[in-house]
Amino acid sequence: MKPSSARIENLPDWRKGEVAALRVAVLLLPSFSNLGLAAVVEPLAIANWLTQRQLFEWTLLSLDGQPVQASNGLSSSVSDAIRADQGFDVCLVIASFDVHKHSRNQALKSWLRKQALFGAVLMGVETGTELLAAAGVLDGYEAAVHWDNLQGFQESYPRVQARTQLYTLERQRLTCAGATSTLDMMISWLGQSIDSDLAREIAMHLLMGEVRQPADNQRDGGLTNTKLYGGKMRRAVLLMEQALEEPLDCEAIASQVGLSRRQLERQFKQHTGLSPLKYYITLRLARAHSLLQQTQLSVAQVAACSGFGSLEHFSRTYRAKFGCPPSEDRSQVWTAPVMRQPLTKEPRQAS
Repeated sequence: MKPSSARIENLPDWRKGEVAALRVAVLLLPSFSNLGLAAVVEPLAIANWLTQRQLFEWTLLSLDGQPVQASNGLSSSVSDAIRADQGFDVCLVIASFDVHKHSRNQALKSWLRKQALFGAVLMGVETGTELLAAAGVLDGYEAAVHWDNLQGFQESYPRVQARTQLYTLERQRLTCAGATSTLDMMISWLGQSIDSDLAREIAMHLLMGEVRQPADNQRDGGLTNTKLYGGKMRRAVLLMEQALEEPLDCEAIASQVGLSRRQLERQFKQHTGLSPLKYYITLRLARAHSLLQQTQLSVAQVAACSGFGSLEHFSRTYRAKFGCPPSEDRSQVWTAPVMRQPLTKEPRQAS
């Protein structure tokens, strides 16, 4: 089927009744996020309702045409499988857990490349962005990647400019980190491509308030949203994050931020409940956890990238944290071990 010649950036004014419905493909991958699906479809449905026109018609697809189970266990029926003869104006790929195995699906990658060749706008929602990257249609583009998948994505797709921002809109390619940022991406895209006033009205109906900007930081919580930001504690954590492969000792960190080792230990204990050493190990284990689940690096390579000089020490430390050896934690599935992130807390004020 030959796709329509309409380009999103050159759409006629819908208010004059000149625009045909845009054909939107929503491809659901196993263990996708139901929140992502709702955040994609609801703005389109509200746009049709407000204008009393069929601006968008969407089709839910799966790899094989069978229903797809979301990460929360609910199942969604679809209309069709991906096929070589399909052509759409917009293609959204929604994925979450266990996406890595699908990045090797040749039929999927061929389908995405063909949609790109047809001129479709391609959108990646959460780890759906990884599938766009695997197909090569994001080479040279910026891509918003969820902070929990950033390190694995950078390792696997060096030709894509991975960003720790909420979403990106660039040259017929849109990506978002997932969750609530999906709504921000959709509203921004509707504002740019369809009508800015209509987009604002849709946001009002969704009770969104102000739509966040693409480059807004994903992680508003933790250290970046406390009085510690820009202070000595924050600089100490940044030093740790920048030296995971070759860890610094506590004396060097304390010296570089202008504290004694004892002062550094007291501040970490006060704000995180952990010693600097334990906090540092947590950061290194977080990197190891991501690389193991999201890349094809060997366990030995992961250990080295995470600052563990001894494979035996790495395996022992990893097992103590996650309850399994690193060799058994190679897939990012719902039932896999979870890496809880260390958070900071404001110190209690004396009464």
